Amino acid sequence: MKQGIHPEYRDVVFMDMSNGFRFVTRSTAATREKITMDDGKEYPLFKLDVTSESHPFYTGAQQRIIEAGRVEKFRQKFARTGR
Repeated sequence: MKQGIHPEYRDVVFMDMSNGFRFVTRSTAATREKITMDDGKEYPLFKLDVTSESHPFYTGAQQRIIEAGRVEKFRQKFARTGR
């Protein structure tokens, strides 16, 4: 690889700001803040609005639309009147 043109690839803590969930992974994400984890090491901190721990799709809080109900509503709305 060409020297001096690639961003630094290092361990970074990603933190979900809605519930405080944190995880460490390797990334080139630019950060300004640092955090000390439970292992005593200091890592760069990248703050996220949503992760799989808080997104309704992954937590199961997403409301499922019942297809049969939607079809019935459509049929009632556009049903032909008796002519």
